[in-house]
Amino acid sequence: MTLPFKIDLKGKTAVVTGGGGVLCSEFSKAIAACGANVAVCDLRLEAAEKVADAIRKDGGSAIAVEANVLDKKSLEAARDVILEKFGGIDILLNGAGGNNPKGTTSKEYFDPEDLSKEAKDIKTFFDLDPDGVSFVFNLNFLGTLLPTQVFAREMLKREKPVILNVSSMNAFRPLTKIPAYSGAKAAVSNFTEWLAVHFAKSGMRVNAIAPGFFITDQNRDLLLKPDGSLTPRSEKILNHTPMGRFGEVSDLIGAVLWLLDDKAAGFVTGVVVPIDGGFAAYSGV
Repeated sequence: MTLPFKIDLKGKTAVVTGGGGVLCSEFSKAIAACGANVAVCDLRLEAAEKVADAIRKDGGSAIAVEANVLDKKSLEAARDVILEKFGGIDILLNGAGGNNPKGTTSKEYFDPEDLSKEAKDIKTFFDLDPDGVSFVFNLNFLGTLLPTQVFAREMLKREKPVILNVSSMNAFRPLTKIPAYSGAKAAVSNFTEWLAVHFAKSGMRVNAIAPGFFITDQNRDLLLKPDGSLTPRSEKILNHTPMGRFGEVSDLIGAVLWLLDDKAAGFVTGVVVPIDGGFAAYSGV
């Protein structure tokens, strides 16, 4: 793959959760292209294997590991496989996350008429499923905390380990309709800052990136119609994005590599870097 610049990760091992996804698969490839061994972890082993295969075909070092970020025993089993193969862990990229329709409202704004029996197909704030909200919060927050508990214990045995979390611009400015996801990503940002302070004396750095709007498998149907044209929600998003486009995965790679490189970002810890095309900076006028 083409990198904006290269950093030296030779001799290091990186664990990437959610490594089979659209964004984290590219993060895995970029990290491998810089010389690191990469453990591509995903609940879907087939998706992880596809990424690991691509890395190996490109001359890199990678293994696919099945891992459930909400199951500590699964993570511990994954850790043991990684240690047996690579001998240690230097980098953890917590990329697993997502949303769920059960934590999403049907409409952007509440209308009292939506509470009528005739509006039974409309999901209001009052209809949000607690189990759905819990799932979204757990997937994003516990799905960051539990891998950190399991892998950071080993990382602290290495020199200058790095954790990179994936938050969202929803953490800064919650979007309509998705309160569970917005709240969960806010928790990830706060947790990033907490971890950075907690591990500061150990030499471990902890940061996060906060992507704006990128088309992924999870949000494709919300942003694009079947024919590939924009949905009304997409049009609102792009009208509020000064750069006037969705992000590309390549737009994230530079920030990821910068934050992982101790020579470039050795004094950077506890930050959440927005990568949003100016979305958060724009007031709308």
